[in-house]
Amino acid sequence: EPDTHAVGSHTYWGAVTYAYMTQEEDWDRDLLLDPAWEKQQRKTFTAWCNSHLRKAGTQIENIEEDFRNGLKLMLLLEVISGERLPKPDKGKMRFHKIANVNKALDFICSKGVKLVSIGAEEIVDGNVKMTLGMIWTIILRFAIQDISVEETSAKEGLLLWCQRKTAPYRNVNVQNFHISWKDGLALCALIHRHRPDLIDYSKLRKDDPIGNLNTAFEVAEKYLDIPKMLDAEDIVNTPKPDEKAIMTYVSCFYHAFAGAEQAETAANRICKVLAVNQENEKLMEEYEKLASELLEWIRRTIPWLENRVAEQTMRAMQQKLEDFRDYRRVHKPPRVQEKCQLEINFNTLQTKLRLSNRPAFMPSEGKMVSDIANAWKGLEQVEKGYEEWLLTEIRRLERLDHLAEKFKQKCAMHEAWTTGKEDLLSQKDYESASLMEIRALMRKHEAFESDLAAHQDRVEQIAAIAQELNELDYHDAATVNTRCQGICDQWDNLGTLTQKRRDSLERVEKLWETIDQLYLEFAKRAAPFNNWMDGAMEDLQDMFIVHSIEEIQSLITAHDQFKATLPEADKERMATLGIHNEILKIAQTYGIKLSGINPYTNLSSQDISTKWDTVSQHFVPLRDQMLQEEVARQQANERLRRQFAAQVRDGGAWVTIKYVKEISHVSVDIAGSLEEQMNSLKQYEQNIINYKSNIDKLEGDHQLIQESLIFDNKHTNYTMEHIRVGWEQLLTTIARTINEVENQILTRDAKGISQEQLNEFRASFNHFDRKRNGMMDPDDFRACLISMGYDLVSGQGEVEFARIMTLVDPNNTGVVTFQAFIDFMTRETAETDTAEQVMASFKILASDKNYITVEELRRELPPEQAEYCITRMTRYVGPDCPSGALDYISFSSALYGESDL
Repeated sequence: EPDTHAVGSHTYWGAVTYAYMTQEEDWDRDLLLDPAWEKQQRKTFTAWCNSHLRKAGTQIENIEEDFRNGLKLMLLLEVISGERLPKPDKGKMRFHKIANVNKALDFICSKGVKLVSIGAEEIVDGNVKMTLGMIWTIILRFAIQDISVEETSAKEGLLLWCQRKTAPYRNVNVQNFHISWKDGLALCALIHRHRPDLIDYSKLRKDDPIGNLNTAFEVAEKYLDIPKMLDAEDIVNTPKPDEKAIMTYVSCFYHAFAGAEQAETAANRICKVLAVNQENEKLMEEYEKLASELLEWIRRTIPWLENRVAEQTMRAMQQKLEDFRDYRRVHKPPRVQEKCQLEINFNTLQTKLRLSNRPAFMPSEGKMVSDIANAWKGLEQVEKGYEEWLLTEIRRLERLDHLAEKFKQKCAMHEAWTTGKEDLLSQKDYESASLMEIRALMRKHEAFESDLAAHQDRVEQIAAIAQELNELDYHDAATVNTRCQGICDQWDNLGTLTQKRRDSLERVEKLWETIDQLYLEFAKRAAPFNNWMDGAMEDLQDMFIVHSIEEIQSLITAHDQFKATLPEADKERMATLGIHNEILKIAQTYGIKLSGINPYTNLSSQDISTKWDTVSQHFVPLRDQMLQEEVARQQANERLRRQFAAQVRDGGAWVTIKYVKEISHVSVDIAGSLEEQMNSLKQYEQNIINYKSNIDKLEGDHQLIQESLIFDNKHTNYTMEHIRVGWEQLLTTIARTINEVENQILTRDAKGISQEQLNEFRASFNHFDRKRNGMMDPDDFRACLISMGYDLVSGQGEVEFARIMTLVDPNNTGVVTFQAFIDFMTRETAETDTAEQVMASFKILASDKNYITVEELRRELPPEQAEYCITRMTRYVGPDCPSGALDYISFSSALYGESDL
């Protein structure tokens, strides 16, 4: 667009304009004699002169006659320059006329114009050629010289302005100031571009040049106060219209529309400022929305992790563990990225606000970055103990299930043994028994008492298991307690009944004298052996739970020790069976007819043999098989431990050695441009993201470990949590580093810093970054500033350095980051919009009023920006202002966070 500040200014006169003036003044005298061109110049120059002379209440009729005495020529120069010329000579003699013309020519020369071959005598004599040349010189100096677009010469500036304004119009192609204007469309396009209400351009035809030209002439004269300076027929019928005439006429349009150009420039500036505000507000809204969603997710998640109410079954607790694994692998990682993105968006927004001279963004209450960080810290603190609690509860439930099964098994065996015992102890069979039968009943009772005593330990085990189940908060403790209490009550009753029966038998025992010693010996020997076999069967069926090869090896050793006792037990079995064989031998020898029943025991030799076969041929091999299967399982678990240890060791090394060390220095050590640094950082980021598949595979192996109920691993100090947290930290660190470089690019582009300057800043920073961690201590920063020419040694040095530190370290962290260093080095070089500039632009749109109307905003600004202003501007309060007046002054101040100007 044209530089509107140059319009109407008469103070600048550069070498370019001098050169053009010299070139233009060297006009072709022979061509000027062309009748068509002379006619066009006469009409145009006459109309141009009259457009100014009418302001003084006069005009000219004949251009070469009416300027001959020099009076109207001097008057013309006074009108167009706004200055007073020397007083004219009043005489009518030729020398008076020459004196007045010379005064006019001297004034023209005083304005830096070099007149070539133009003398006062020729003007006084009415020389048409010289008179037209003089008027063209005046037009060049006072109407065209100050037209400059993008530092071009006057003629080129006017041509460039015409080209830009007519570029969108069909059938218009302005290349010069003669042929390009013959069809009249270029003039109509100029008018329509600035005043579309005056001409319906869509109805114009290229084949109607006379009509187009007359339309432009009439509209310009009626509505734009531009007199008709040309004849349509002369332009159309001339092969090449006169360039000077066209330029003179077109320059009138430039000056007529200069005010519109100024308003357009002001509108463009306001639109630019409003666009920045709209974009920043959108970023603020996105930050608020993302922060709200993240805080809401944390608020919903923490109660779930704080809920430590254990489930009653192993299956339910394992489902909780699976839900937690899904949370870590599926639900949390996107939130980690959201948190990181939120911090990045916040930093980017603050950088944009700072670069556009806007106040810093202050999020809503409770949505600061620090608030989100604290909420996240609270989440991770709660999360830390949740998995450990889950595994502890699973171990507890595993132990409870084992104890409950053991309890049921021992109760079932004991209840099977006690079945019918109360009825047997309550019998009165001794009242009608014979002596032998009485004695047999006594011995049988003694054997029962021996058996009863042997079962005391089992009852105590049942009670101990029940107590442990209660201590471990077993979910069905009521049923366990009821069953245990029933067994204990029954046991007490058996003791009472046993004592009563012994007392009864002892009372009648003295009445009976004989007893079959062999039956008694068999019963006494068979009972403990049978009890030993019962104990062996119980031990061989005893359930076990182990977590290592050492533990199962211990059980195998105990089992081998038990098997080593079998030969001795077999001897006892043979000895016991020998007693029975002795009974049979005596009965056969002495012809005793046996009833086939041992009166002292319910055990028979067949019972002993059958139970022995059950123990030795069934339960022993079965126990062997169970132990070997457990050995295989523990060996498989050990392989899982070693495999996981090797993989987690590799993952830990990758996280802690390869990338943590590299990334910690990457923003300091990477050379090249910021874009090259960005590419390197994004490659690092991609490597980290690609490594996620390794972590997912490791998660799968970790799941196998947990599903196999393996809770310890002596082969590694790394845990899955180490790898998870390490990888997440890598991703967050590289994303933040990328954001720092992005902000440096934003700063560089906004501040106009070259890559070489940025490299110099980086070299200075790295030199004084003695710890190589991307941050300088205050002492190092002071040394850096001194090396760059800052006077921090003199009397005011400490005060100046303290001021600088408040700029680069406003939060008193004790370190200076590279971004803060860059911001400081470029802080005072930026050319940013100010509230005063925006206010001045609104003042132009408001035609110098202190308020602006809704109609003016909608006319001068694009719809979106206009509505933005209308909805945010407050009502203007002042005398004699319309009801819809708006206060653009306070609005401009608010854009930059200023309360008033």
